[in-house]
Amino acid sequence: MPGSKKYFTLAEANRTLPLVKRIVADLVTLHPQWRELVARYEVVAAAARPDWGESTEQLTLRGRIDDLARQIDGFLRELEQIGCVFKGFEEGLVDFYGKLDEREMFWCWKQGEERIEHWHELEAGYAGGQPIPVTVGDQG
Repeated sequence: MPGSKKYFTLAEANRTLPLVKRIVADLVTLHPQWRELVARYEVVAAAARPDWGESTEQLTLRGRIDDLARQIDGFLRELEQIGCVFKGFEEGLVDFYGKLDEREMFWCWKQGEERIEHWHELEAGYAGGQPIPVTVGDQG
């Protein structure tokens, strides 16, 4: 049901990484392309005559923007279905809800990392990440 959190052990979160890595790689590739097309559309629209309606170039750009937006949206939904939280297109950040000493926290992973090596408090961002205590290991 929407809005319900899925809690992961460290091992469970790490097991999702092969799929999560593929989805995030697609997201961080598509997002800059989408941004660039939006910027081009704005430039073309600014030069267009509004009373003439959208030019062929505007319509083509808008179609490509919509296609990319749909793909990005689909990938974000896939991450949501896995149960993780996508935190940023720039670095490809993903958080997984977990519990450490009975406290809610996030296991955090960033594109390029082999496996999850940090956790952070719910309010802290990736920069507030702390190494996972050795005692946690990869249990679960």
